[in-house]
Amino acid sequence: MKISRRQFIATSGLASLGLMLDKPAKALAKADLPQKRPLVGKRWAMVVDLKKCHEQENCTKCIEACHHEHNVPDFDNPKDEIKWVWKEGFEHAFHEQDNPFLNEELKHSPTLLMCNHCDEPPCTHVCPTKATWKREEDGIVMMDWHRCIGCRYCVAACPYGSRSFNYRDPRPFISESEFNQDYPTRMRGVVEKCTFCEERLAKGELPACVEACEAHALVFGDLEDPNSEIRHILEERFTIRRKPALGTQPEVYYIV
Repeated sequence: MKISRRQFIATSGLASLGLMLDKPAKALAKADLPQKRPLVGKRWAMVVDLKKCHEQENCTKCIEACHHEHNVPDFDNPKDEIKWVWKEGFEHAFHEQDNPFLNEELKHSPTLLMCNHCDEPPCTHVCPTKATWKREEDGIVMMDWHRCIGCRYCVAACPYGSRSFNYRDPRPFISESEFNQDYPTRMRGVVEKCTFCEERLAKGELPACVEACEAHALVFGDLEDPNSEIRHILEERFTIRRKPALGTQPEVYYIV
């Protein structure tokens, strides 16, 4: 079928106009989608139910979700290990719980650990560049990797072993299939740690570890909200914290 020159020009013009309008139309459609409000709290904290956690034997979904979300490298080498969330034996995590009659199952079970986001964080007091600080609005202990000079004072000051130092360039050790383009990678010579997924809270989402836990062993919430689930749990259940005698006031609680 032949078409005239005038018909060809008219058809081409309409097609070009359609292509030009396509991207703005998609942008408008995306803008019309309901946006989640940021999760706002005055003092964020975490509860870990060890019994529920132990029922999921050898489960590491929370760790995998955290490390994928934040592009944590896998060096496959304990010496260079970078960890935001990890597991250690209960006796090591709570060595001050010196009880010869402690339940054997609990005693030898792994305990989920992370940054405790202390109310009195010693790590922030020793940082010479203020690369780590406690947010006034919600108590999260933050990290700025661009300001970190790698002095590792914060690593030495943290009594919980919650900080990792990049002795090697981490970027080659992040799997391409696992790479999260929405989160910045770090560089050799800086410290990193859990940040309670502050970037997810800003998008109205719970921390990645909480969302990934199918056993609902992790509860995240605002301690200043008397109606929050975490407040009800802490009022009704007996919990312990790591090294409370140090006066750091850690905000990760464990139900035993």
